[in-house]
Amino acid sequence: MIVKGFRRLSPHKPVESSGFDGFELRLGDLMRGERATMGKSLLDVQRELKIKAAYIAAIENADPSAFDTPGFIAGYVRSYARYLHMDPDWAFDTFCRESGFATAHGMSAEASAAKRGKPVAPPLARDPIFARVEAGAVGSMLVLALLIGGLGYGGYSVLQEVQKVQFAPVEQTPLVVSDLDPLAGATAPSTGENDDIADLTGPSAEALDRLYRPQALDVPVLVARDAPISMLNPGTFGAYSGSGGVDPALAQAVEDAVVEAAELPADDLPVSGVQVSEDPLPGVQMVAVRPAWVRVQAADGTTIFESTMNKGDTFELPVTEEPATLRVGESGAIYFAINGTHYGPAGPRGQVTSNLALDAESLTESYAVADVAADTDLAQIVRVAEVEPSE
Repeated sequence: MIVKGFRRLSPHKPVESSGFDGFELRLGDLMRGERATMGKSLLDVQRELKIKAAYIAAIENADPSAFDTPGFIAGYVRSYARYLHMDPDWAFDTFCRESGFATAHGMSAEASAAKRGKPVAPPLARDPIFARVEAGAVGSMLVLALLIGGLGYGGYSVLQEVQKVQFAPVEQTPLVVSDLDPLAGATAPSTGENDDIADLTGPSAEALDRLYRPQALDVPVLVARDAPISMLNPGTFGAYSGSGGVDPALAQAVEDAVVEAAELPADDLPVSGVQVSEDPLPGVQMVAVRPAWVRVQAADGTTIFESTMNKGDTFELPVTEEPATLRVGESGAIYFAINGTHYGPAGPRGQVTSNLALDAESLTESYAVADVAADTDLAQIVRVAEVEPSE
């Protein structure tokens, strides 16, 4: 028997087709797209943001395990999002949601860059006083103490050797220069074996004083510096020699002469022929009868006078130990006046004269007395010089 029946089918569920808008975009895809739009590579971002390219790739892949320090992940993500012109807070929240990263406190163990290893067993309980003392510090202190002790001991040994006084044996015993008895003469000699104590006389005070007084305290013998002169007796020699010292007649004659000289006027005093000073050296004077350039130099090379002397100009030469020298451009225009007498000229006209000694002796020997009639310019100057004193 064939039974016809039917089976209720489950309702058909419509299948939704996913398009481009239905695809879920992750944070890394958005960041890579923005970076590609800007035309930047990972190395370009590393060079501009100063963040490693590996960290940039880890942000795009939502891999927080690639960072050495988890505490820097938030800053890296926000900086990279701000570089891509994205919202930094939204980017960081999305990164945490996709990677499962949670922000840790700065003092927590998760924020430390140290890798987690095997748990270390707690150290044994130690004395709190020595809890922070390290073995290396103790060793350094011991080495320093040994070094200081060694230096101190070495310095002390050297000081002891320096201050040590050693006595060397002497082969020859030193001789005694004088053997004096300090008590010699301090006691009086005994007069007999049965002298009484009352008759005993002790040393005098002067003897004891000389015994105990050092030699350095003795009064020195002073000799005056003018002792030889002060000891001279004028009555034993010379004009004043005689039995009674000064001759009364001679002393009266000297006194009368002094009184007579005091009463005379100054003009009536006798003039002695003794000359106490040397006659001054004759002066040398240069006389220019026409314009001429002259230069006078001392013996050491210094310039005493240098100028162009015009007609009638004169220059008095200073008196020096060594004579000065003259250089003149127009020798025929310069004459020398020595004690009122003119000598010269220095040379022919139009010539230069050099190294001419300007002392009176050499000038009078080298030049003759100037001929006034031969030089009219000189005659005018000499005539003027003769007229001026007469006026």
